[in-house]
Amino acid sequence: MTDPQVTLVVVPRERFSCTRESLESIYQYTDIPFKLVYVDGNSPARVRQYLEEQACLHGFHLIRVDRYLSPNKSRNLGLSQVKTKYVAFLDNDVIVSPGWLERLINCAEETNATVVGPLMCQDKPVHEIIHFAGGESHIWTDNHGESPRRRLREKMYKQGKRVAEVRDELQRQETELAEFHCVLVRRSIFDRLGPLDEAMLNTKEHLDFCMSVREAGETVYFEPASLVTYVPGPPLEWTDLPFYMLRWSDAWQLNSLHRLRDKWNLDEDAYFQVKYKRMGWRRRKSILMPLSERLTFGIKSGFFERTILYPLDKLLNRYLSDRYLKQESEPIQIKPLMATKTPPEEQELPTPSLSQS
Repeated sequence: MTDPQVTLVVVPRERFSCTRESLESIYQYTDIPFKLVYVDGNSPARVRQYLEEQACLHGFHLIRVDRYLSPNKSRNLGLSQVKTKYVAFLDNDVIVSPGWLERLINCAEETNATVVGPLMCQDKPVHEIIHFAGGESHIWTDNHGESPRRRLREKMYKQGKRVAEVRDELQRQETELAEFHCVLVRRSIFDRLGPLDEAMLNTKEHLDFCMSVREAGETVYFEPASLVTYVPGPPLEWTDLPFYMLRWSDAWQLNSLHRLRDKWNLDEDAYFQVKYKRMGWRRRKSILMPLSERLTFGIKSGFFERTILYPLDKLLNRYLSDRYLKQESEPIQIKPLMATKTPPEEQELPTPSLSQS
């Protein structure tokens, strides 16, 4: 067997209840050799035990941290262990399909692309409804008005379309955007750019990364021959709720948007105003609205949501964000995994570097 040229880095996205289905799909549908680094940021006991068993069975490198992690912090923890030519980042709620990884690598090899994104679908049944088929992400100058304004252009292609209806229209092509749900990246780009920006806590980190790659003169490609699906909540298990609420907290989103604005010197235009206005929509849709319907016996009382649930959500959301902020001042402790039989090549890997970008 040839040495793997790619390392998969799997990280928590917003919940843990899709862990088993996602990991099993990776081992079922990935035919080429690969290494795997799995970052477990404070999963519940049942999931933690499952991951330890699977690490022992398959010999992958499992990093366990007993606190919740932002996505880019998780990715950087995994990235610090990567020595292969390529790294493929995956969220822990992604279901892959046969040939997915080989086709991403083929695209990178044949085009010399630095970043390659697959045809990304969403929801169940898997591989049917498109979430993302390439897109746009760039800065443009608006010369209308008294002074020029730097504005962000973001667009996702084919979202909501059925794969069966548009498959013949899709072709490999250079694009401006790929998403961290699943993306293949040349490891060498991080020697130039440094690690992922951990100030991008929960949103638009893929825009920031792809624009940085293209600003460095490198290319991003879309490869529709590779097909994967991410499966977002709801439904959510009760053990998912604390992480989900922190992951989509107002504080994390506001900080991320401000970081994007300041880093790229963007005008705070309608793009940002809409994002500010919609803050918390995931929590409302996934948690508060279903809870309101249950508590009001199906009445769906808007008054109950606005006067009782929304204020409680804000208080709890602020508490979770403040608690995480206090934890951030403490060094991350990697928990030893007593049951894991680590392969020899993994045993020599150094302790992850936790430096900020």
